Amino acid sequence: MAPSRYAALFAAAAGLASSAAFTSAPCTSTHHRRDGTSLGMSTVEETVNKQYTLDGKKVRGPITPLGNFVLVRTKDTLDATDGGILLPDQSKERATEGEVVAAGPGKLHPHTGVRITNPVTAGDSVLFGKFDGHDMNYNDEPVAMIRDDDILLHYKGVRMTLENVKPCRDYVLVELTEQKAETASGIVVAESVMRDYEPCEGKVVKVGEGRMTSTGEFSGSPVKVGDRVKFKDYAGNGVKIEGTEHSLVRMVDILCGLEA
Repeated sequence: MAPSRYAALFAAAAGLASSAAFTSAPCTSTHHRRDGTSLGMSTVEETVNKQYTLDGKKVRGPITPLGNFVLVRTKDTLDATDGGILLPDQSKERATEGEVVAAGPGKLHPHTGVRITNPVTAGDSVLFGKFDGHDMNYNDEPVAMIRDDDILLHYKGVRMTLENVKPCRDYVLVELTEQKAETASGIVVAESVMRDYEPCEGKVVKVGEGRMTSTGEFSGSPVKVGDRVKFKDYAGNGVKIEGTEHSLVRMVDILCGLEA
């Protein structure tokens, strides 16, 4: 018996009669978004068929960070010990490196309502504090949800170089001055004492845009590339770039300039 006209009408309305979104065969037809751009049927298939999980539980689709949150896939960077053994950088007390999976649009200033946009987008690599953010498991992969304020620097490419890194907003990248093993009076300091010493001065090699104000504009930096500066003890975040020790310091933590 032929199906009733109501059954046929229902099947057509539901898109079950001829829609390729529910088949495994490739399709070249397109859907059109409201902005006039097209979305291939293969993309629709992938979105419908893919299963997303968060901490072992199924979710309805890809995670979309809100406000100034950033979803980051953490990654290990290799470094060599004195004996030449390669170890992940996370085994040391250093900042964490990762790749941006998705980023929110930015937060609204509480007084002016101005949107403070996120400094990074999907695909950027970032460096953030070792203990910052909230660790999660997304699609059986370790990720972290951090805020844009947690980002120390960002860059595009496979690894950090002095050419591609950009300090985030009000951070300054300082090449640290090599620590001395003796005092000004010539007294030699024991190596065991110097091991825990953290240098707090050096030369500025990169400067961020500055802190974003309530009007959406950036404040100026008090220092420039080439300046020698001294900053607060333990205020810096250590990072090794191209084999040289650097520190990322907030502009407000810089105490003074030093003679060259």
